[in-house]
Amino acid sequence: MATQDGGRTLQTTQTSLEVVETLRAMDGARVTELAEEMGVAPSTMHAHLTTLREAEYVVKDGDVYHLSLKFLALGDYVGNRREAYRIADSYTEQLAGETECRAVFVVEENGRGVYLHTYSGKHAVWKYSTIGKRFHLHQTASGKALLSQLPEFRVREIAEKWGLPSRTDNTINDLEALLDELAEIRERGIAFNEEEQLDGVKAVGVPVQGADGQVVGAFSVASPANRVDEERFRTELPNILLGVANEFELEISLS
Repeated sequence: MATQDGGRTLQTTQTSLEVVETLRAMDGARVTELAEEMGVAPSTMHAHLTTLREAEYVVKDGDVYHLSLKFLALGDYVGNRREAYRIADSYTEQLAGETECRAVFVVEENGRGVYLHTYSGKHAVWKYSTIGKRFHLHQTASGKALLSQLPEFRVREIAEKWGLPSRTDNTINDLEALLDELAEIRERGIAFNEEEQLDGVKAVGVPVQGADGQVVGAFSVASPANRVDEERFRTELPNILLGVANEFELEISLS
């Protein structure tokens, strides 16, 4: 199978990767369950699972297959592949402490946002980790902060590939309106999320750049809407974010 850039893909590899994703989504499954879910023959599914098990990426508990702990090492490597990613961890924790909000550090990959670091503050919106979770950039403060640093043609490519689906009534789902807001974000250096990803949740985000001027990622903090007044939302939280972002950019420029 040919790709857009003229390369060639292998169907067997694609299927094995789909097995991994499906096992994760199903939280473990039997051969027949996986085969039915993916629409392949049980014998084919058994061959893929046997291969993954031999390579220690899958383990078997009775007759149920699960992803193995080997993925932990891969995840740790990927999350810390760049020095800036490692440095961002402590600054994300600092943000959670200073704002008492849920703080995150995210990056863009293949047109979507990815959570790399998350910390819960005193008034965090949710306590569970979302590390590794992917999301639509236009729905969040951090995502819009990232989009604001991309050229317009790239934003249009992302919108064409992933669409602009709504999560709430406030989500921006019109491309021209999004481009207008990104221009404003680019000018002021701050992105706001007014209940655009979750009803009852507001967030503020800022992009951060490396020494080369290229965007590295974005920090953001989120709070229940009823816990943040207009002054804190528009001034106090942005000032804290900008201060931490400046410290982060200084450190990575010197590292």
